[in-house]
Amino acid sequence: MRVLVKGVGVAGLTVAHELYARGADITVFDPRPGFGHAASWLAGGMLAPWCERESAEEAVLLRGMDAPDRWDAILPGEVHRNGTLVVTPARDHGELKRFASRTTGYEWVEEEALATLEPALAGRFRQGLFFSREAHLDPRRVLRALQEKLGRQGVTFASENPTEQGFDDIVDCTGGARIGETRELRGVRGEMLYLQTDEVELIRPVRLLHPRIPVYIVPRGDGLFMVGATMIETEFDGPIAARSLMELLNAAYALHPAFADATVVETGAGIRPAFPDNFPRVRREGNAVILNGLYRHGFLLAPAMAAETADLVFSRNSIGAPAP
Repeated sequence: MRVLVKGVGVAGLTVAHELYARGADITVFDPRPGFGHAASWLAGGMLAPWCERESAEEAVLLRGMDAPDRWDAILPGEVHRNGTLVVTPARDHGELKRFASRTTGYEWVEEEALATLEPALAGRFRQGLFFSREAHLDPRRVLRALQEKLGRQGVTFASENPTEQGFDDIVDCTGGARIGETRELRGVRGEMLYLQTDEVELIRPVRLLHPRIPVYIVPRGDGLFMVGATMIETEFDGPIAARSLMELLNAAYALHPAFADATVVETGAGIRPAFPDNFPRVRREGNAVILNGLYRHGFLLAPAMAAETADLVFSRNSIGAPAP
């Protein structure tokens, strides 16, 4: 079976990987080679279904629980299984209790245990929530590595749109490019930045709760940290807003004062495609299978949704989330 996959974000690449593993001959089309235009390039890479359950439906938890295992099978060695730590300043302790009331899979950690988990945070927070089964990865490393793996396996990457008549099926994973074409698909803006400092060392993602803008800080190694991310109901795709930049920097400083002297090495903003329920959908539309709406759960849900997409390609029967 010959399949054309459109899009090289995390959705397109995981779909290509799954289809290849099932014996398909794959061509991946990307009119703009490289990942800089993909929302996946700006992702946090947190495989954190229990934390995400605080604001997401149960389906996100159920589909994402085995994400670390799925990614380990795809790219061994890229998953860091250090859990997630959730903290809040003492004045906002109610936010921590609220977060706990909406999630599972955690243990309360007091100041001493928290300092053992992350020595850099010793004496800074009285309590926290530790989600030991969660993990994270570096999206940029993973995107490059997965593309290279597929290339070695014989998957073709084309920058010019191939003739669709030469394929048995087409899978569209073009994400935000389909906003305005796919019914009920909307854009949600996310903003982030990268900080560089040798004065802070973390080994796991840390979520800092705040009533106005809760943020996460994810270590990338060698003193590099990704700080994100806002969720704004707009499809404006311009540079990061001054307000968001200040909020993210203030949050990093609240986690550790040494971030005040960090270097801002990058800022970014991207549009995440989402359906009204903020859960992805895979279905057949005309002559193509469409996978879209990964929202803020791209790396968490992509492997599971890729498997459902491959099922649909091979069975040609609609499965997964119902169409709106």
